[in-house]
Amino acid sequence: MNQDFFKKRRAGILLHPTSLPGKGDLGQEAYNFVDFLANSGISLWQMLPLGPPHDDLSPYQCQSVHAANPVLISLEHLVKKGWITEQSSLKEARIGFEKNANQADRAAFVAFIEKHNYWLEDYALFRALRLEHNNVAWWDWSPDLRDRVPQALKAAKLRLKSIIEQNRFEQFVFFSQWHELKEYAHEKGVYLFGDIPIFVAEDSADVWACRENFLLDAEGKATIVAGVPPDYFSETGQRWGNPHYNWDYMQENGFSWWRERLKSANLLFDVARIDHFRGFEASWAIPASCKTAIEGEWIKVPGEALFNTLTDIDLPLVAEDLGIITREVTALREKFGLPGMKILQFAFDGGNDNPYLPHNLIEECIVYTGTHDNNTTLGWFNELPEHTQHYVCDYLHVASNDMPWSLIEAAFASVAQWAIIPMQDVLALDGTHRMNIPSVEKGNWCWRFEWSQLPPDINNNLRQLCNDSGR
Repeated sequence: MNQDFFKKRRAGILLHPTSLPGKGDLGQEAYNFVDFLANSGISLWQMLPLGPPHDDLSPYQCQSVHAANPVLISLEHLVKKGWITEQSSLKEARIGFEKNANQADRAAFVAFIEKHNYWLEDYALFRALRLEHNNVAWWDWSPDLRDRVPQALKAAKLRLKSIIEQNRFEQFVFFSQWHELKEYAHEKGVYLFGDIPIFVAEDSADVWACRENFLLDAEGKATIVAGVPPDYFSETGQRWGNPHYNWDYMQENGFSWWRERLKSANLLFDVARIDHFRGFEASWAIPASCKTAIEGEWIKVPGEALFNTLTDIDLPLVAEDLGIITREVTALREKFGLPGMKILQFAFDGGNDNPYLPHNLIEECIVYTGTHDNNTTLGWFNELPEHTQHYVCDYLHVASNDMPWSLIEAAFASVAQWAIIPMQDVLALDGTHRMNIPSVEKGNWCWRFEWSQLPPDINNNLRQLCNDSGR
């Protein structure tokens, strides 16, 4: 893990690619956004996990930790390659590729399959089988396919050959377009900041293909699931439902599953955040039969042993260390030089010793006004009690109509090495534009911005903030 990347003060904007204007894909608007960042003096583009989601669209419960969401593929770029016409689909793009691709593209496809073989074949087959089973969870497939009986898998690969090839092709196209975008971003001085959820969805290619890494019963169902205990925010805690890892097995095998996961992230990103970092010291384990998180217990996790095996992977990591964090979790983060996160929206509860207040921040951290799980800063401020609003304004020496920019300025001016601002705050949008409301099942992950929402002179304002704060 090359943590030297954090030595330079930087500013970033948090925006998932699906929130880009237009179609929310890797087309021209993604390049326009890179230009916007570069013209504003911003050197980090932070985003959410890129995997193929389930019907709830949550990027934190994906069908693969390696694969990407095909929705992000730009069809307009495939038109330029001559593989499809304007109104065609990805399925037609594969046919066009087979007919019209040049030798270099064909060779690149073969090389891609070989390079990504450690996950691609299982994923392509998983998606094909899931489609064949009307998208029901893999543990409800026929037992021979659920349990990966070799003869059944061999027959499925023959039966579903065309669909499997389509799945391979879509991943090839995504990774090709992604690396073109990444190269363009680097030319503009912009780096891509990804996100790695600690847990994975049970209904995923990862669990189906690597069951031994998870605590499952004979039918593939989780026996222990993840979550967090009851706290100030929830009397019953949070039951996420992700299967718990079989850490003993993982450790015996040199954490190879995790090494492959970081290898994939390293191909996509310049730096990555690890979600729920405290789960690498101890995790809240809930019996799967329990409907809430109340009956769970903390189980120790060999996080130090894991991170010791990852030191040769050249991917700088950030620890999402929000919530109630113990001294042991802090010690683990500090041992491996991972900066933590500070959220300014959390700063104004309690007294002047609140660790999120700007005057209490440390250099080795990343400061945010808010994240994808928070309200927008304007929405947050508008919902505060009047006395708290006065406290915020008095602390920042501003009037209430200065939100959200006064909080953005406080983030930039802080000693924190990096400052990240959600795009909604850059646009000064209210709470109707938030990306996610935790524990609400519908209506999340759909927000998309428009260029017409940009405030006047925004590029100059951001660039001036970067210059004034040495970012």
